[in-house]
Amino acid sequence: MEFLVEFEVNVPDGTPASEIEARNLAEASAAARLVDEGHLLRLWKPSAVPAETKALGLYRADSHAQLTDLLRALPLYDWMNITVTPLEAHPNDPGPTTTVSAAGPRQ
Repeated sequence: MEFLVEFEVNVPDGTPASEIEARNLAEASAAARLVDEGHLLRLWKPSAVPAETKALGLYRADSHAQLTDLLRALPLYDWMNITVTPLEAHPNDPGPTTTVSAAGPRQ
């Protein structure tokens, strides 16, 4: 199953800068692990406001329960407002795009 996950991070007032930095570094490592495991497929940041703390992620998990466990394990989880939208294929979905080069097709 695939899920669209919207995150907004709200760091509590008075949080030491060292804790914020440590959690951000740990979050980057956790995201890399989720990519390696095939759970995090894409991650976007809205471009409208540079300092905004929102992100959109495309995740793959066996179930909503598994996704919930993955998200709860994130280092910034306690500071996040999360909205999850389960996704299913649309009848007009063009599917994955294919790029053709001199070396042949690439997916």
